[in-house]
Amino acid sequence: MRASVIQIAVNEDESVEVRRRRVAASVREQAGADLVVLPELWTTGAFAYEEFGREAEPLEGPTYEAMAKAASDAGVWLHAGSIPERDPDGPLYNTSLVFSPSGDLAAAYRKIHRFGFDKGEAVLMGAGAELVTVRLPETTLGLSTCYDLRFPELYRGLVDAGAETLVVSAGWPERRRSHWTLLAQARAVENQSFLLACATAGTHAGVPQAGHSIVVDPWGEVLAQAGAGEEVLTVEFDPGKVAATREQFPALKDRMLGLQPPRRP
Repeated sequence: MRASVIQIAVNEDESVEVRRRRVAASVREQAGADLVVLPELWTTGAFAYEEFGREAEPLEGPTYEAMAKAASDAGVWLHAGSIPERDPDGPLYNTSLVFSPSGDLAAAYRKIHRFGFDKGEAVLMGAGAELVTVRLPETTLGLSTCYDLRFPELYRGLVDAGAETLVVSAGWPERRRSHWTLLAQARAVENQSFLLACATAGTHAGVPQAGHSIVVDPWGEVLAQAGAGEEVLTVEFDPGKVAATREQFPALKDRMLGLQPPRRP
């Protein structure tokens, strides 16, 4: 399976409309890949809180339309990162969109864990409530967004729902980049899954971004990692390695706590 992780630079001197066209063109250039992944809130920047309300769009808004067309043109599965979604009957949401190679919406995931500690995203956006997986011909994706990466129970839930490849769309700050790499490897190892984590580059509202998008295998080995700037990270991996790893080292079967019912004596 071939995946392209597009690490996008979000800079204030580029309009959302121009960036949307540029990213759509980049997706089209990935024709031949099986899966393309974009980062979190790449239209506005994950820390540009003042832009959330101004740039929020309905689920089937301009970003939806542009990404659906790009996925169809390239013939790829596209995790289009996330957008600030305006629900007509509720708050804003940080919502990820996944499109099939025909351009149809395959899934939408509203970010469950909002970052900000009672400010920023945590108060400006509503919390999602549902775990989301997407079945591809080669593997089942488990969707997550940025701050979700710090909550291992979410990924256990995705694995219980059948996830074999975990996807993290993020706008992660540079000052905590060491956590980004550490947690990405931990989530892959503990869930014996591939993990594709796509981050932004550039600076959002004065916050330098970590970049360093990363692809990790079920043993925690880093298959590829980007640098700090804008970059397309392309990697080939065998989804069958997930089942082989879980059979060779069946740690998930020994779970005693959490979502799996406890064993009876």
